[in-house]
Amino acid sequence: MTSTSQLVDRGHPVSVGVGHLRDRVALLAQGPVWSMRDVEVRQAVLDLSEVTSMLAALEITLLAHAHRTGAVEEVGATSVAAWWAHESRLTPVEAHRRVTHAVAVEDHHPEVGAALAAGGLRPEQARVVVDAVDALPAEVDPVVVDQARAHLLAEAAHHDAKALRVLGKRVLDVVAPEIGEAQLAQQLDAEEKAAEAVQRLTMHDDGHGRTYGRFTLPTWKADLLRTALHALASPRREGGRGSTPEGMGNAFGDYVQRFPTEKLPDAGGVSATVVVTMDVTTLMGGLKAASLDTGTMISPGLARQLACKAGVIPVVLGGGSQVLDVGRKRRFHTTTQRIALATRDGGCTTIGCTRPPSWCEAHHEVPWSRGGGTSVDDDRLLCSRHHHLAHHPAYEMTHHPSRKVSFTRRE
Repeated sequence: MTSTSQLVDRGHPVSVGVGHLRDRVALLAQGPVWSMRDVEVRQAVLDLSEVTSMLAALEITLLAHAHRTGAVEEVGATSVAAWWAHESRLTPVEAHRRVTHAVAVEDHHPEVGAALAAGGLRPEQARVVVDAVDALPAEVDPVVVDQARAHLLAEAAHHDAKALRVLGKRVLDVVAPEIGEAQLAQQLDAEEKAAEAVQRLTMHDDGHGRTYGRFTLPTWKADLLRTALHALASPRREGGRGSTPEGMGNAFGDYVQRFPTEKLPDAGGVSATVVVTMDVTTLMGGLKAASLDTGTMISPGLARQLACKAGVIPVVLGGGSQVLDVGRKRRFHTTTQRIALATRDGGCTTIGCTRPPSWCEAHHEVPWSRGGGTSVDDDRLLCSRHHHLAHHPAYEMTHHPSRKVSFTRRE
């Protein structure tokens, strides 16, 4: 009777070798390492890095071959990547990325595969070299392309993948200086425009006093933010906690509090700042909670603390939520009235409209042209659209007991 191992040994040398390698590595992984000397541990780790590169080269060869020959068609798979992801539990994205890379190396960058097989190039570096060379303009002479690849492979002996990626963007400056600067300028301009187009910021309030956020910024803007936060997080500064996640988080909170609001554009007639609304008893030391103009409730202690902050406007209410006093950042009566309107109305007073105060305009119930005055009692907030309707002859504005209004087209 023929054993399974004998059948395997009669297969292709690569299949047989990979099978033996798997078994051997499995045994090595189970072996104790406590008796290894430090020098042996260090050398084994370095040797394993070379082995990993060699295995990556073999993986590239096998994947590219499977792609070319349609090796997965007989099992009904739509592609090598789809079959591999399913059988090995890789994500489809990762499987597709590695198959695409394998085909690119085999078809266009054999030098990269050879460097991997020799053990001196790391898989991450190989991807960087391939990406950098493939990103060169189509009009670049093939000889220059080969020189660029050779230069990056040589630099890989001295730089990790991250540093190599930076060198890859400037590779033409070395191998073809006459076109390198123009190509880099075009590349950076395209990257900057693409980064500007995808700027995003999302914030989520968990309902327990914490807000989580994610943002996407062009790297140069992120560098500005990081530099400012590092300055606030510096351990040499009083209160600085270093560049740990906690330290940077505290620095970010300080940055938000310290940002000079006078440099921000006006929003709805008032400089973009925070309004703290509190009861007079809270200001005098009471225990009643206060609120920000965003609707966030805060403790009385924090309210009193913020009332003393520059760039924060305290609004003090008496009985029946009547505005008793509005602190000023500057001596403009209209600004004070706008703050009072925002505090009372909370946004556009049209039924069903949710525009915030900063998006609204002050509307005179009695038009100024007809002798109307400017007062909090007689004014209301309307967003730009509804303010336009309020003065449009084709629409009628109806007042409701709730201090809300609605609009209907005249017949």
